[in-house]
Amino acid sequence: MKSRNQYLKSLIENRGYLLKSKKEKSKLLDEFCANTGMNRKRAIHKIRTGQYLKPGSKPKRKRGLAYTNETIQELKRLWKIFDHPCGQRLKSTLEDEIDHLIKLGELKCSPAIIQQLKKIGSATIDRKLAPIKQDEGLKNKYQKKIHPLLYQKIPVKIFAEQDRETLGNIQADLVEHCGQSAVGQFICTISAADICSGWWQGRSVMSLGQQAVRVGLAGLKEESPFVWQELHSDNGQSFINKFFYQYCRQEKIFFSRSRPYKKNDNCLVEEKNRTHIRQEVGYRRYDTLEELEILNEIWEKVADFKNFFQPAMKLVKKERVDGHIKRKYDKPATPYRRIMKYEALSEETKGELQEYYSSLNPVRLKQGIERLQAVLHETYLKKQEKTKGRSVVLLDDSTRAISVA
Repeated sequence: MKSRNQYLKSLIENRGYLLKSKKEKSKLLDEFCANTGMNRKRAIHKIRTGQYLKPGSKPKRKRGLAYTNETIQELKRLWKIFDHPCGQRLKSTLEDEIDHLIKLGELKCSPAIIQQLKKIGSATIDRKLAPIKQDEGLKNKYQKKIHPLLYQKIPVKIFAEQDRETLGNIQADLVEHCGQSAVGQFICTISAADICSGWWQGRSVMSLGQQAVRVGLAGLKEESPFVWQELHSDNGQSFINKFFYQYCRQEKIFFSRSRPYKKNDNCLVEEKNRTHIRQEVGYRRYDTLEELEILNEIWEKVADFKNFFQPAMKLVKKERVDGHIKRKYDKPATPYRRIMKYEALSEETKGELQEYYSSLNPVRLKQGIERLQAVLHETYLKKQEKTKGRSVVLLDDSTRAISVA
């Protein structure tokens, strides 16, 4: 740019551009544009405004690095510990848990790094973690209604009609660990999530049986830190049956169901099925008592880890603007933090939750989950070795199977 300005200055001062006729000026401009590649209008503008006389711009000072490599490495470690959350959720976690981790002795770094971790923004977190995310690659069953009269007694609720402000409104679902075949007996996991707080509980049972599911869900209700007000499920026969209907009436729990084939009516627990169950144990077939015991140990630790240390955002507002949906979310918070802010919950219960939270170590929880996942993997492989070379013969009713060497 400096040499082109000098060339233009030479045309004006040495060759008398300003004193030339219009035709001669045009020839000089043609020569200048051909030699420099500058746009003709741009050249005329520079002559009229005198920009060619201005000194070249000084080189811009490069901004120093705001965050050191040590800070980014510690950020990556915490991101992995807290199960790869997005920038907004991780920022909220860091604000709540850094002091807790320091007390537990899990965060050993200089005060300067700790200060940087506390003040780092969510957008910066996403930008700094983008390379490691790229490296790690983090990118219907139709059944006829057997009890039509019972279906009429249980009201249908879409998600917009469900109470999202009152604690104790539960969405429940059943996750089948059947692998590629639903033949025979296999383990199922009952998944229950509170709509208001996002509090999640899970328990595995050995079968799709109505009685087993009822007993398993009753156990989750007893372990819940709050009273269940409403239970919402899909249209599966594991929930829509007389045993479960009578149980809800006895416990004074309002029972509702989704529309047939509309998963969005049960969307919160469907999301938890992916993040809390499938991402932890995958899609393999689990069908032994040993695997059942390991799965329930995993759910205990996963529930503590997700409920106390994994913040989530709740949708506050959604509107259509110029053909686009604009969504507004609240500040990320863990289910535990949301429950502690709920005024109707007793102080005694809040005190018990606070004491239990203080006893938890997120690093140890994450390590415990990974250890149990490894044990489950080894147990599955041993089972596969034992059943190698066997074939499965279906019986007439297609509900049982026998193995033949």
